[in-house]
Amino acid sequence: MTISVSIPAYNEEKYIGECLKSLLANAPAELLEVIVVDNASTDRTAAVAGSFAGVRVVKEPQKGLTRARQRGFVESRGEILACIDADTRIWEGWFPQIMKEFQKDPRLVCLSGPFHFYDLPHKQNVLVRFWNWCAAHVSGTFGVVAQGGNYVIRRSALEQIGGFDTSIEFYGEDTNIARRLAKVGKVKFTPSFYIYTSARRLKSEGIFTVGYKYLANFLSEALLKRQVTKKYRDFR
Repeated sequence: MTISVSIPAYNEEKYIGECLKSLLANAPAELLEVIVVDNASTDRTAAVAGSFAGVRVVKEPQKGLTRARQRGFVESRGEILACIDADTRIWEGWFPQIMKEFQKDPRLVCLSGPFHFYDLPHKQNVLVRFWNWCAAHVSGTFGVVAQGGNYVIRRSALEQIGGFDTSIEFYGEDTNIARRLAKVGKVKFTPSFYIYTSARRLKSEGIFTVGYKYLANFLSEALLKRQVTKKYRDFR
């Protein structure tokens, strides 16, 4: 079972290096490739990513998260596609859990888990972890929860549903992919499959504002198959 990791990156020269270091430091034999999708960057994102041996940089000139994810999917070859973000960092148990979960359950088409924020105060992290606990229970009921920036998909299932919905700009893209994948297999969200990431969006917009946006778009996408929030801001 081979794994491809796809990382969309728009002006991420400050973060992409640490992301790639964590990936390569924990790379198992099953890791086939790491693809960084340079999504219309105007800084040194491509140069920084390209300086790492074993990392392939591809370009997606049309800016947009789902367009970059789709480009990574098209360019990849692995049986399993892991989608993370440029400001994330993995830990030593991340890859082993991917292999364990997909090998033990042939029905599993999507594995996802929460964020742990490496630059957020402890009290705020406690609130976020409570949110993750709630998300896990919702997933057990509806099976449509995935965390953007930390989900792993069986390639054959992604091909079956036609890839990513590139009409979605940002909010709701993870729920959309989980909802559609749930039609062809099992979608699992578990707190043990966590990943580290930056809290830059929470710090800039506020934890409750961001939480409201994600909740509103989750409910709208899960129940009505559309997004509430069409526009989003980049925080760099």
